[in-house]
Amino acid sequence: MIKNLSIGAVVMVLAFFALLSGIRTIQPGEVAVVTRFGKVTGRLLSPGLNLVIPLVEQTLRYNTKKITYETAPAEKKSLSSADYKDIPVDTNTKDGQPVDISYTVRFSVDPTKATWVAQNIGPEDALVEKIVKTESRVWVRNVPRGDSAEDLYTGEGSLRVQNAIFEKLKPVFETNGLILDLVGIREIAFDKSYVEAIKAKQVELVKVEVEKNKAAQEEFKKEQRITAAEG
Repeated sequence: MIKNLSIGAVVMVLAFFALLSGIRTIQPGEVAVVTRFGKVTGRLLSPGLNLVIPLVEQTLRYNTKKITYETAPAEKKSLSSADYKDIPVDTNTKDGQPVDISYTVRFSVDPTKATWVAQNIGPEDALVEKIVKTESRVWVRNVPRGDSAEDLYTGEGSLRVQNAIFEKLKPVFETNGLILDLVGIREIAFDKSYVEAIKAKQVELVKVEVEKNKAAQEEFKKEQRITAAEG
C-alpha cells in the first residue's frame, strides 16, 4: 500500500513538472514560433501565457520591438547602445577618395511573418547576420560610389545617399519578414590628407573673398572721391 502511494506521488510530481515544462510565457513585444522535433509547426504564440506539448514542442522567440544594428569605429563602440554592433563600411567616392561610413539601421520583425522567418532564415541572430548586416553593408558600400567626395564632405550628397540606401533596403527587408524603420548615416570619415586639403582650399576661398571685398571697398571709395570732386 505504502509502495503504491509512493509510486503514485512520484508520478504526480513528474506530471506536474512535465506540465510546467509545457508553459510558455511570452512577453510584450515578443512572439514565439512553435517547433516540434525541430520542425516549424506554423503555430504562433502571442504575448501572455501559452501551452505547448511538454518534451515534444519547443519555441523560437522573436523580438517585435525596434532593433538597432549600428556600425562604429572601435573607439566609439562603447558609447553605442545598439542591439548589434559592427565595424564601419569602407568604400570609395566617384572620384576615388576612400571613406569609412558609420551608419544605423533600425528595424523590427513583422509578427505576421515570424513563422516564415523561422522556416526560411532562423533565429533573430541569423536574421541580423544574413539580411540586416549583409544587405545594408552591400548598399552602403555601393551607393556612395555615385557621389563625389566634395558632395559627401559638405553634406549635400549624404542625405541623398541615406535615402537611396533606405529605398534599396526596404523591399528586401519586407521580403524577408522585416519592417525597416530607419537608415541613418552618422559619420563619413575621410582620409586625413583629403580633409587637410579641403580645409586649405576653404582657407584660400576665404582669402579670395576678403580680397574681393577689399577691392570693392576701394572702388567704392574711389567713386565717392570722384563724386565729391565733381560736386
